[in-house]
Order: sequence, then structure tokens, then C-alpha cells
Amino acid sequence: MMVTKAGAGEQPRHRRTAQSRGPGRRGEEEVVPDAEFTSYYGRRIVKESPWEIDIPIYLFTGGVAAGSSLLAAGADLTGRAALRSGCRMGALGGMVITLGALIHDLGKPSRFLNMLRTVKLTSPMSMGTWILIAYGPMAGLAAVSELSDLLPRRWAVIARLLRGSGRPAGMVAATFAPALGVYTAVLLADTATPSWHEAHRELPFVFAGSAAAAAGGLGLLVAPTHQTGPARRLAVGGAALEAAADQLMERSMGITAEPMHTGRAGKYLGAAKALNAAGVAGAVFAAGRSRVGAAVSGASFLAGSLLTRMGIFEAGQASARDPKYVVVPQRERQGREE
Repeated sequence: MMVTKAGAGEQPRHRRTAQSRGPGRRGEEEVVPDAEFTSYYGRRIVKESPWEIDIPIYLFTGGVAAGSSLLAAGADLTGRAALRSGCRMGALGGMVITLGALIHDLGKPSRFLNMLRTVKLTSPMSMGTWILIAYGPMAGLAAVSELSDLLPRRWAVIARLLRGSGRPAGMVAATFAPALGVYTAVLLADTATPSWHEAHRELPFVFAGSAAAAAGGLGLLVAPTHQTGPARRLAVGGAALEAAADQLMERSMGITAEPMHTGRAGKYLGAAKALNAAGVAGAVFAAGRSRVGAAVSGASFLAGSLLTRMGIFEAGQASARDPKYVVVPQRERQGREE
């Protein structure tokens, strides 16, 4: 009996060999038990993220806000007033929920304000904070401009100023929207959590597609049927991008893709795929002719986007709890280097 040297995070394994006997049989037959990956003293190698439900909501609503600003800018340039108005209000709502979820996770507002004391280009959290600061006021001003007609006559000057500021503010918000939609993927991938870190190449594309699908879904909900053409195309294109990037991501992740198919993460992501497929079918065959079909399709896209973010979040948390998702990728990288 021989004892092999145990690697980091793996208990020593006993290799048993049995001599093959008899004519025509040479060599040794190895009988090796499956490796059991455990950490020292039963402790996890990577600490699980302390984030709670606030963060999946933050990931989702930030994507909705970003995609909605882009869709609203296009609607503004093409004269689709109802689609523009609905998406601007949706962007503002998404931005408010995003900031609320972030501040709630931080514990108190002063911690968010403290993050504005520095600018660190190598920190996704620092850059994301400044993206929110640059995007938020412009998205808010664009949304408030939609309410100018509700002001009393004595405020006519303010109403005119608001109407005139709507388009410039909307265009500035749309400029920052792509960064807002994908920086959260960079934020997750910059951690040591195995399933997030190993997905760093494709995860921004998954989030970009998910944000586009969600924004298109919102457009299908808030606009009349004859104005939903851009929303339908954005939603279908976003769902296609998400599906393609997800396939590439899982291939590149290796063993760390396993948590995406098990437990709560597997249920969330499986449901997200089904909802996106239903949304695409509705957008292609029903949303252009039926208001009910457009609403159902839009709700499917929004729910699918939310479950995508929740599934990816849960997969990362699950990967941090199992030492093998840390040890196996490390050994594979070491083997390639040797």
C-alpha cells in the first residue's frame, strides 16, 4: 500500500495496487477511491459572500434601468412618445430600487457617500458607484420631463424647461447605460467566488443580453401595440445574446459550471430559460397584434431576467461552499503551466 501526497484542500488518499497474475496478464491494476475534497478542519477554502437578496435585486433593476434608457432614447428619436415615456419612467424606477438595494446592503447611507471620496480605476465597485452617480440624475431628469404637462399654468416656465431638458438628459443617460448594464458582471467576476470568477469572460455578455431582454419586456408592457416594434426586437435580440453567451460561458467554466445546474441555482436558471423562450415566442407571434400577448411576453422577459440574476448569484454562493470548485481549477491551471 502506498500513500500519495495530498494536495491543498484534499485529504490524503490511499492508493491500493493489486498485482495481476496468470499468463498473458502484466502490470498492475489500480484501485483508487474517488477523491474527496474537504478543507482543513472542515472550514471552507473561500469565504461565502455575505450578500443577501438585496444584491440579486440590485443586479436586476440596474440592468432594467440601463436597457430602458437605451430604448427610451431610440423611441425619442423615432417619435414613439408612449414608448419613450414608459421606458424613461421605468429607468427611473429601476434606478431608485437599485440605489435603495445597494444602500440597504451597505447598512446605512453614509457608507455609500464615503465611497464617493475616492476614484479607483482598478476597482469595479468604485467605478460602478461613479457610473451610478453619472447616470442617475440624467435618468431622473429625463423621467421628470415626462411630467411637465401635469404642472399648473403658473409654472409654465418650469414646464418648458423640463420639456426642453428631456431629450439631452435622456441621451446622456443612454450614453452611460451600457456601462451600468455590465459593470455588475465585472463586480462579481472580480471576486474569488469560483463560479463567478471563472465566468469573467462571458458574464458581461450574459448580463448585457439579460438587460436588453428585460428592457424590451418593459417596453412591451408600457407601450401601445403599434409602438412596440423596437421593444420586441430588443427583447428577442437580448434573449438570443444571453442564450449564446450562456452556452459559451458554461463551456469555458469547466467544473465550476456544475452549481448552475443543481439546487436553487439550477431551478432559477432553468425557469429563466423557459420564460425567455416563452417571451420570444410571444414577441414573434403575438405581441405585434395583441395587447394581451405583448403584456404576457413582456412579463416573461422581465421574470426571466430576474431569475437569471438570482440563479447566477446562487450558483456563485454554492460554489464557495464546496472546496472542489476551488481546488480542481487551481490544479488544472497548474497542469497547463507545467
